[in-house]
Amino acid sequence: MTKTAVRMRRGRGAVGKRTRTLPKLAEKLQVRRLARIKAVLQRAEESGLRAEKDGRIAGRVSTDLIKKAKARTGLMSDTELVEFALANVALEDNFAETFRKTRGTVDPTLKLGF
Repeated sequence: MTKTAVRMRRGRGAVGKRTRTLPKLAEKLQVRRLARIKAVLQRAEESGLRAEKDGRIAGRVSTDLIKKAKARTGLMSDTELVEFALANVALEDNFAETFRKTRGTVDPTLKLGF
């Protein structure tokens, strides 16, 4: 047993208290994923990207890819899955690219107060 997995209580013998259980951790991760999906779709709604549904998209993709994406997102509908994926790409903020471009642009003599 590792120190992070089990914390023993003194005076209680071999009874241990788990700090985290796998089902609780998985549930927490799923809640975060669903919150992210909701946020992306809400931003798409606010941006007007979900106002009209007049476009159609079709393509052949691996069944395993669809199953894995649905399992990871918790979305059941193919339409919701495609809409989320497209909104995610359309609303991408390019943080990493912008961060790389601004590297070294802060004046080295700037005093930050620490």
